[in-house]
Amino acid sequence: MDKNGNPFPPRFLELKREIASSFPDFEARLTQAWKEVIEELTTFSERVSQAGTDYIPQTNYRDLEKLSTEEIDVIKRRGCVVIRDIVDDEKAIAWRESLREFIKANPGVEGIPEDDKQFFQLYWTKAQVQARADPDLLKAIIWLNYLYHDKTKKKSENVDLSVPLTYADRFRIRKAGVTWGVHPPHIDGGSIERWEDPAFRKCFEDILSGQWRQHDAYDLQGRLDARSSLYGRPGQATVFRTFQGWLSMSETGPSQGTLKVFPDVLLSNAYIILRPFFKPLVPIESPDILDPKNWALNLETAEFPGIWGRDGGWAGPHPTPTSHPHLFLDKTMTSVPKVKPGDGVFWHCDVIHSVEEEHTGNEDSAVMYIPAVPFTDKNADYVRRQKECFLKGERPPDFPKGEAEAAFIGIATANDIDNDLGRKAMGLQAITVA
Repeated sequence: MDKNGNPFPPRFLELKREIASSFPDFEARLTQAWKEVIEELTTFSERVSQAGTDYIPQTNYRDLEKLSTEEIDVIKRRGCVVIRDIVDDEKAIAWRESLREFIKANPGVEGIPEDDKQFFQLYWTKAQVQARADPDLLKAIIWLNYLYHDKTKKKSENVDLSVPLTYADRFRIRKAGVTWGVHPPHIDGGSIERWEDPAFRKCFEDILSGQWRQHDAYDLQGRLDARSSLYGRPGQATVFRTFQGWLSMSETGPSQGTLKVFPDVLLSNAYIILRPFFKPLVPIESPDILDPKNWALNLETAEFPGIWGRDGGWAGPHPTPTSHPHLFLDKTMTSVPKVKPGDGVFWHCDVIHSVEEEHTGNEDSAVMYIPAVPFTDKNADYVRRQKECFLKGERPPDFPKGEAEAAFIGIATANDIDNDLGRKAMGLQAITVA
């Protein structure tokens, strides 16, 4: 049963068995991998809980090209980074105030909570369009894209990491003192698709073969052809985002409604991908539940813990202490350091993340969601469709349909993008791929 008490379809059991039959010595190798991953998670949980926020890598935008190989390796393993001073404080604050004015001028915009809107279904305000086109932000995105590579050493014809594309998303201006329970620990960019789609599954074949330590979360093979939305569920991204991210428009620190991440993409990927193939042999509330000896291979049920049916498709993975006890989420979900206006926070597309429930600060916590998206054939096709939505003032293709923005006061136009890099990223100017 999923979290809503609905049974998983029988074909999910067939999917598990199909995967198992694709790898030699599946039971022996996965059982050993499961034991190793759990042992590593136990050690990791203690280490990260002691380090806290300091465990999250930080750097300055101006220093990106100066980072050592060792520093880059830390960022890649932890799957997240705070990049400071991407844009000037004054510019970021001006965007925030522009958004506030837009909301005042258009009180009918859709947002949540409905009686005190703080997360807005808006995509084409001037501030958002200008921020996504900011040359420094786009250069930071190029740097993030280049953390990926092709292990085959062959140049892929349908990808250019040096060309950033725009993926329009929303923004929030969260008020202090308001409890926020809408974003518990979760992973975006593919739900059951991680196992069901053969190309997406290829990203995790080292894990499924039992060689989980060889898993490379930054290998482009599989990512380019992966279908992250097989069911067309509204709000599920169809593009390949190397990193998700947001640009801060306020000063926000831990306990002030900021982002939390699980800062080890290798361990979380290994555990999340292996979890459906194992079942506990003791009650979940048992003190012995954490012992890998009390788990056994499961090819008898269709369950995929943390996945559930939603809007004609599937949502998740949403790990919880019950469904994924070895992640030690109470210890490992780590708040990012204090950020200031103009700082960016980015996390790998597979990273478990959440938003703090409490905001104990005194000021609004304001961010614009702006991910890192490289040029690929599929991404470019999406940007072409997105551009048409922009020019018509309609919501982007991946997002829930609703009231168009064309009638709002102060909506952006193509003229609000004043540089070639930004215009190319939005599909408003021809792109030359190297």
